[in-house]
Amino acid sequence: MPATLLIVDDEKHTREGLQAMLEDSYEVFLASDADEAFNLLDSESFDVVLTDLRMAGKSGMKVIDKALSKPNRPICIMMTAYGNIETAVEAMKRGAHDFMTKPVNVEKLEIMIARAIQSRHLESENKVLHERLDHKFSLPGIVGNSPALTQVLDRVKLIAPAKATVLLQGETGTGKEMIAQAIHQNSPRSRNPFVAVHCAALATNLLESELFGHEKGAFTGATERRIGRFEAADGGTLFLDEIGEIEPSTQVKLLRFLDTRSFERIGSNKPVAVDVRLVCATNRNLQKMAEKGEFRDDLLYRLNTITIQLPALRERKDDIPLLINHYLRHFAEDNSLPQPKLTPGAMQALKDYGWPGNIRELRNFCENTVVLNPGLNVSEYDLDPRFLNPGTSRPSAPLTPGIQPGLSVEENEKRLLHQALVQAKGNRTKAAQLMGISRRTLHRKLLQWPELDTLSKRSAASGIHDPEND
Repeated sequence: MPATLLIVDDEKHTREGLQAMLEDSYEVFLASDADEAFNLLDSESFDVVLTDLRMAGKSGMKVIDKALSKPNRPICIMMTAYGNIETAVEAMKRGAHDFMTKPVNVEKLEIMIARAIQSRHLESENKVLHERLDHKFSLPGIVGNSPALTQVLDRVKLIAPAKATVLLQGETGTGKEMIAQAIHQNSPRSRNPFVAVHCAALATNLLESELFGHEKGAFTGATERRIGRFEAADGGTLFLDEIGEIEPSTQVKLLRFLDTRSFERIGSNKPVAVDVRLVCATNRNLQKMAEKGEFRDDLLYRLNTITIQLPALRERKDDIPLLINHYLRHFAEDNSLPQPKLTPGAMQALKDYGWPGNIRELRNFCENTVVLNPGLNVSEYDLDPRFLNPGTSRPSAPLTPGIQPGLSVEENEKRLLHQALVQAKGNRTKAAQLMGISRRTLHRKLLQWPELDTLSKRSAASGIHDPEND
């Protein structure tokens, strides 16, 4: 798709001459004055604006101001027959990319525009790469070596280089978006955008606009053209999560894209072609939905080109200890707290648990454990009852309440003090009373174990309370 160029000049022969020499390389629009340029800037999105400085009415400086106020700021180049350093500096201060005196040397202008567009593309690529790195470090990677996960990752490596549409199936919280990212990162598209849309979070009319974009005036509130996610993902991968939740009208448009690799913005009948790989995900049975008439058969056939079934966490129990240790370390570093340790009994109980919320539930457990038990040993006696196997009773508590066999006196004392602070919601006087010690002794212990002092302050601020220690 060629770059779009707006030429603004009140001299007819100049603007039409430039159009004739540039239209082979660019989609060129013309404006004879600033007001006409304003109208075009409101209705179209331009890559480059080439404007004369002195014109009847508003000057080219006003055109630059208007162009740079748009969400997708175009490259602005100033032309003038009155070239001087003051004019050049003023244009640059307002955000112009470059400056050229008249009569325009078209060969130099073409080089200037090409370099500016190339520079803009490099900036966009760097931004995408930085965002991807930020995203990579803000979310843990795929962790585990169980046969069920290994089979999925082997399939990802096999299909990633292809262009085929992929459908990811699995329960909520099994990591479908992370697998979609893995497909993208291992594909030739990895340097281009990965764009994610959570279909269930948007109403039908908003979802269509989000996916396909809209023209100015297409509906109430559409004050300017909007570029949709398909265009934003051009050259890369578009991930549609919860694809089973989209309405029939959107299903039709999605099917048309898969057939033609093009779409129309809302309010337009002009097709827009893009090169996008589609990866979809669902926790629903699309086949059964199709049989009930809730999902289009023809769309299901197109989405079902390659299918990956993600295992539930209960199907990869050997990965649970690896995941728990990974997330405990992650949240301890993220909160600047010492990492708690799980006893073998606690780890076994967690390994035997069914994890209905899958990895998402495990992450939440680990974050909660880090915040409430910084640097402490966590046994099965400290776990919420839900982590016990169905039909079994909670393990009997040690003979001395709060004392855990196998730990040193100091470790048990630290553990008891932690429980007292949580139960007292950070109130030191109440915690001392619960411990049967003086407030001065409590203060000395907190100086000895500063991580508990941090917990005391956090508990007082947030009202953290653990009913298990009542």
